[in-house]
Amino acid sequence: MNMTDQEISRRSRRSFLKFGIASAAGLGAWAWIRNSSDDDGIPHALRRAEQTNDTISHALFSETRLAKTFDPSEIGEARVNSLIGIEDDPSADWKLEIEGRTAVLLDQIKALPKVEQITQFKCIEGWDYIMKWSGAKFSDFAAAYAPTGAAQKPWVGMETPDGEYYVGLDRASAMHQQTLLAYEMNGQPLTKGHGAPLRLLIPVKYGIKNLKRIGKITFSDTRPKDYWAENGYDYDSGF
Repeated sequence: MNMTDQEISRRSRRSFLKFGIASAAGLGAWAWIRNSSDDDGIPHALRRAEQTNDTISHALFSETRLAKTFDPSEIGEARVNSLIGIEDDPSADWKLEIEGRTAVLLDQIKALPKVEQITQFKCIEGWDYIMKWSGAKFSDFAAAYAPTGAAQKPWVGMETPDGEYYVGLDRASAMHQQTLLAYEMNGQPLTKGHGAPLRLLIPVKYGIKNLKRIGKITFSDTRPKDYWAENGYDYDSGF
């Protein structure tokens, strides 16, 4: 074996050794995560990372910071993703339940000032699309229909009519000026796959917070349950 072959052989052994050490370290870390104690069914190490992400996301949020808006020429093709909680067709007698008061009909929401905005819908999986949404500001809705004093509570919860999907929002996010109760997409009534007859549109949060087919809204002093937070995702889910 000449000098060149010896050097190649030595470097190959060294690289293999480094790879083996790195792989063992990675497997050891993953085993530690999997074997760490659970926190509501999520390994404690992952739950701590999620809580750190929540803290950062919440710190970056500002009631005056707006999501970017776009020109109509940039509107793309909407994508239908999860149908959790909206597998069936919407009920013909749909109404929005609000804890502590009588239900609100869609026509009552449409009677509020109509807002139109073209924003980017971002999925936590990495894809996105730009779409025109129309509806009422959640803040206008709360001012008109929330029970006395309820709109000042720190948390807002929403869920589908069947209760299968649910999200929780801090008050500041819910009252953000771009947060809508949307009933139109591109000037047309929402389709089943996009949350007909009424959905949440909150462009400063990832899509998992943009609940489709809202059936019930609550205002509370404690943090509401959240479907994907229970499955290991950040509760805040902002960007």
